Amino acid sequence: MSPKLPHHRREMHPASMKTTARVYRSKLGKRRSARMALNASVGLSGEDRQKTAFTMPARASNLNRHGASVQLNRDLLVGSTVTVKNQRGTTVPARVVAQIAAVQGVSTYAIEFVEQEDSARDFWGITFPPSA
Repeated sequence: MSPKLPHHRREMHPASMKTTARVYRSKLGKRRSARMALNASVGLSGEDRQKTAFTMPARASNLNRHGASVQLNRDLLVGSTVTVKNQRGTTVPARVVAQIAAVQGVSTYAIEFVEQEDSARDFWGITFPPSA
């Protein structure tokens, strides 16, 4: 009788089988701008996954010249467009590019500004380091 060899087949965990669409930037491409480990209060408006209009406060983090991560208690559709409003009242359109996390009813999404005009470039009110 031969001894059993360890079985190395990887089992899929049910939580990893979620059908939530996620879009990831190619790991081969360089980042367009550096992320800043800063937080900002913003207003977010648009339509959620159920096509219900909303306007609500959100928390932005990992700010960069082209967007940020935003946390809110709405289920957004990846690929949809939302409007982001900063504390100075400036609004810019942004595309939801990925759902990063969902913990206890709060979802985190990566957003990128749709246009890179002056209002988007200066949206955060900070100067970003030059791209490497």
